[in-house]
Amino acid sequence: MAPRLRSVEQSSERPVVPAAASPAHAPGPGAAAWVRGLSRAFGSRVVLDHLDLAIAPGEFVALIGRSGSGKSTLLRALAGLDREVTGELSAPGPVSVAFQDPRLVPWKKVLANVALGLRIADPQTAARTALDEVGLTGRASAWPGTLSGGEAQRASLARALVREPRLLLLDEPFSALDALTRITMHRLVLRLWAAHRPAVLLVTHDVDEALALADRVLVLGEGRIAQSSPVTVPRPRDRDHPDLVALRLRLLTELGVPAGETDEL
Repeated sequence: MAPRLRSVEQSSERPVVPAAASPAHAPGPGAAAWVRGLSRAFGSRVVLDHLDLAIAPGEFVALIGRSGSGKSTLLRALAGLDREVTGELSAPGPVSVAFQDPRLVPWKKVLANVALGLRIADPQTAARTALDEVGLTGRASAWPGTLSGGEAQRASLARALVREPRLLLLDEPFSALDALTRITMHRLVLRLWAAHRPAVLLVTHDVDEALALADRVLVLGEGRIAQSSPVTVPRPRDRDHPDLVALRLRLLTELGVPAGETDEL
C-alpha cells in the first residue's frame, strides 16, 4: 500500500502529486522522508521558505548551513516536534532523534533510559542488545550523571536505534565532544548505519564531518536547499582526497566562507 502524506498545514492525511525534483531524489512512495513547500516563520522572520527535500531509504544525508539558517527547524519538523510548520511532509515508519544534549533521564539508570517507552514484548533484552552494539554493556546499571560525554552520546544512540527507525535524525550529536571522541563516534555511527541501514539526516556545523559521513551534503540557505552535492569517495575517507578537497571548497564558497577561514559555521 502506498504511504500517506500528512499535510502539516491542514493537519490531515491525503495523497499528493510529487513536486518536481531531481530524478535521483524525487519524492515518491519509497522515500524514507520527503517534504514539499515546507515553510516556518518565527514572527516576521522566515526560516524555511517553501523547502523541498527527499531522502531515499538507507541514504545518509548531511545538512549544513550558517547558524540560524533553519537546520534544526527542519529536523524538528521531520520528527513531528514542530506543529507550526506549513506545507506537506511524509516520514512513514518509525522516526528516532538523537540531539546534541543526550537528554538521558537522570533518575533512571542507563538500561532503563534505553528501554524507556519501548512497546515490545521484551524491552530489557532489546535495550541490552542496543547497549552492546554501542559498547556500553558494562554501563547498563550506571546512572547518567556518571557517564562521560562520549558514553552519554552512545547511550543516546542506543536509545534511538533500539526502535529500529526507518529515519534517524541526528541534531549535532558530536559538537560537544573532544576531537578524539568525535572520531570514535563517527566510526561508531557509520558501523551502526551499515548494520541497521536507516535513512539518516545529520545536522552539523562541521563541513569535514559532513564529508566524512554522508552520501550527500545539503546546504541550507535563505530557507531552501541551496546546494545538493553527492559524495562518491569510498569510505573510510581521507580528507585530503582531491575530490573531497574540491567539494569542501565548493561547499564553503556556497556558505560564504572564504578559503582558509574556519569551517565551523
